[in-house]
Amino acid sequence: MKRKIDIDPPLILEAFTPYRLNKAAEAVSHRFASLYRDQYGLTRPEWRTLATLGQFGTMTATAIGTHSSMHKTKVSRAVLALEQRRWLLRKRDETDRRVENLVLTPAGRKAYLDLVKVAHDFEAELLQQLGPRGAAALKNGLEALEKLAG
Repeated sequence: MKRKIDIDPPLILEAFTPYRLNKAAEAVSHRFASLYRDQYGLTRPEWRTLATLGQFGTMTATAIGTHSSMHKTKVSRAVLALEQRRWLLRKRDETDRRVENLVLTPAGRKAYLDLVKVAHDFEAELLQQLGPRGAAALKNGLEALEKLAG
């Protein structure tokens, strides 16, 4: 039996903005994940690693983790998986031999370019479903929240 706690007003989790933002982000992320998972068998960390390297070129695993908000363990596993697919190479830094730079191979670059189209199409469809005003409101709201968090 559920027991009601006497707090006035109670917190209605389903109406709490941070909860709703997280729930919406997870739902959209899962929809997009089904595309890159079904098409390429990628996990979320592998996709984020591939996308970050595709966007910026040569980077360290630490820089990838920072940019994509992933823990170093997830980045490390993603790098290993992409390396096993022959989608990325590790290269020792010329000035600091302790540093490994990561770079996409031609096969990794091709996969990235293919997935860029999938990502752009997914985003366009999502924003189209919101309509012009809804898409603008979403972008403005996210920008405002990012500045507050920033």
